[in-house]
Amino acid sequence: MVKIRLKRLGYKKNPSYRIIVIDSRSKREGAPIEELGYYNPKSKEMKLNVERARTRIAQGAQATQTVMYLINNANEDGSLNYKKSEKIKLSKKAQAKLEAQKAAQAQEAAANEAESSDASEA
Repeated sequence: MVKIRLKRLGYKKNPSYRIIVIDSRSKREGAPIEELGYYNPKSKEMKLNVERARTRIAQGAQATQTVMYLINNANEDGSLNYKKSEKIKLSKKAQAKLEAQKAAQAQEAAANEAESSDASEA
């Protein structure tokens, strides 16, 4: 069986991977049938021949879960469609203050709504 999987490169605690097509009985660093691209998880940098990968899957190659994720989230040019979350970490004290401000704004909005409905009835 032919698989599309990652081949680990790089040194200790700094992995980098090549996306390869290989016989499933071969070892991880064995000689590949074809190289489709590369992926660096630290910098989220990727270059992948998506068209060729989809062709290989259509021919019967089995992609691993990680490789399937990379193929599905690749742009047309083969780069990774990665969106970094814009969430800001706040301390407990800052979170409490922010929640209090939101509650005060909600009460103010409700009071303004009540005043406007009373004025329209009169």
